[in-house]
Amino acid sequence: MRFMVLVKADKDSEAGVLPSKELLAAVGQLNEEMAKAGVLLAAEGLHASSKGARVSFSGRKRLVTDGPFAETKELLSGFWLIQVKSKDEAIGWAKRVPFADGEVIEVRQVFEASDFPPEIFPPEDAAHEQAQREELQRQ
Repeated sequence: MRFMVLVKADKDSEAGVLPSKELLAAVGQLNEEMAKAGVLLAAEGLHASSKGARVSFSGRKRLVTDGPFAETKELLSGFWLIQVKSKDEAIGWAKRVPFADGEVIEVRQVFEASDFPPEIFPPEDAAHEQAQREELQRQ
């Protein structure tokens, strides 16, 4: 099972305030532990929404809105993608994140091909998607 551990943005991350050297070192240590345990697939921080954009869809129209975005509680500032055996294991890793009081992370399971019935996602499409994923990992 794959899970995304989502780091919620706050006023500091939206203001472009970088994490401290100590926090980066502590997160780096956790990343190393997850890599050694074979669960870490990706871990990245995100720039503030002021450097981003949203694309809204309405029929064939596409509306692009440049950041920043007002609702900080709806924004992300980073993520981990991990592969573990259960939601409890994913939560266990999330609980080890060295964040301070008031910070929030969210743990969400990633859909797998097996989550869809064959009439929606036929086996040949699932095999094609898996082959693409494996090719990306080789690169």
